[in-house]
Amino acid sequence: MRSDRPLRIAYLAYRGNPYSGGQGVYTRHLTKQLVDLGHEVTVFGGQPYPILDEGVDFVPVPSLDLYREPDPFRVPWPNEFKTRTDLLEFAIMCTAGFPEPLTFSLRCRKVLQERLGDFDVVHDNQCLGTGMLGMIEDGWPLLTTLHHPITVDRQLELEHAGFFRRLTLRRWYGFLRMQGRVVRQLPRIITVSQSSRRDISAQMGVDINRMDVVPVGVDESQFFPMPEVKRVPGRLMTTASADVPLKGLVPLLEAVAKVRTERHAELVVIGKPRRQTKVNATIERLGLEDAVTFVSGVSQERIRELYAEAEVAVVPSLYEGFSLPAVEAMASGVPLVATTGGALPEVSGTDGETALLVPPGDPGALAGAILRMLASPELRARIGAAGRKRALEKFTWKATAIGTAEQYRITIAEHQAQKEAQQKAAAK
Repeated sequence: MRSDRPLRIAYLAYRGNPYSGGQGVYTRHLTKQLVDLGHEVTVFGGQPYPILDEGVDFVPVPSLDLYREPDPFRVPWPNEFKTRTDLLEFAIMCTAGFPEPLTFSLRCRKVLQERLGDFDVVHDNQCLGTGMLGMIEDGWPLLTTLHHPITVDRQLELEHAGFFRRLTLRRWYGFLRMQGRVVRQLPRIITVSQSSRRDISAQMGVDINRMDVVPVGVDESQFFPMPEVKRVPGRLMTTASADVPLKGLVPLLEAVAKVRTERHAELVVIGKPRRQTKVNATIERLGLEDAVTFVSGVSQERIRELYAEAEVAVVPSLYEGFSLPAVEAMASGVPLVATTGGALPEVSGTDGETALLVPPGDPGALAGAILRMLASPELRARIGAAGRKRALEKFTWKATAIGTAEQYRITIAEHQAQKEAQQKAAAK
């Protein structure tokens, strides 16, 4: 294969929602940039279906959609069960497990078996279901993106859960055993930071030499400074697409309460809290009902305005494999306070230059950094400008697409070499 020939890519996204977590954002922007580079991309996606740009083909791979709003954990009608995979999906949910990675991979394998020869490479976006191994058996060159080890999510949720909640969490995260088994057998893995690369190797037993880092990017056409919008004094902003301990909302709320003992501060959270969670209980305990606003379901334009209105953006996560909210805030020119959890220092840069960094899970340190930022317009201006410069120089979706396409070509070449070696061995 010529090294400059456009590639035909089958891209697999078992969950494509661009408003819940980073995988949908990754899917949309990576596939658009790959098409802009001249490649052909077909996304095979499960519900909630991804939002894709013009030029990206889409093949729906429907499931029973058991977790859809407003009826999560629903019981399907009998006529919805059409295959054994449907029955398997429902059975796993009924036993408190999460079936989608397994069942999506099985459905995708079946769909792709009917299209052998239509694509040069298969790219899995962190599904890691058993069906992926079947695709390799079917003859597909395959690589996966593993954003970070979900073992970290499980560990942090278990640490913050009560006894009975821990029992259900262990079952819910049962799919990790499958994912660990699958990822250790895949020939090539992309991850998004050196931090994730080390953690995946340590926690999932993956050979570190089979992983390459391709950082994700920021859409500079959507995230940019808006000097015409007036900053709201004391306004803090954070993004929490998932109300889970990993995102560090509780330590941030405690930090906001500390800040408010010294000066005015208010917090806007891009996200939607679940009912009866520690987040809501913490807001009530600290008397922050009038100081915290949750915003969800708004346009990209409104999100951009919210960044422009904020004096400080905060990423309080206990762990991040990369952190899109950090680079989006930086690209918007908003001074950033972040923790050192996971890859955040790798993304945000040097403490005191492009962001203020504090230990994860430390409300006092977080409050101190926020107070320091709010007290100094000069510090905010300097860090905001330096952060934007770093984001645009290091993290663009075009660079992500170029790096990913290079990984495709390596995967295809390795696959071809292995096939030729097997043919030679069989001929002896």
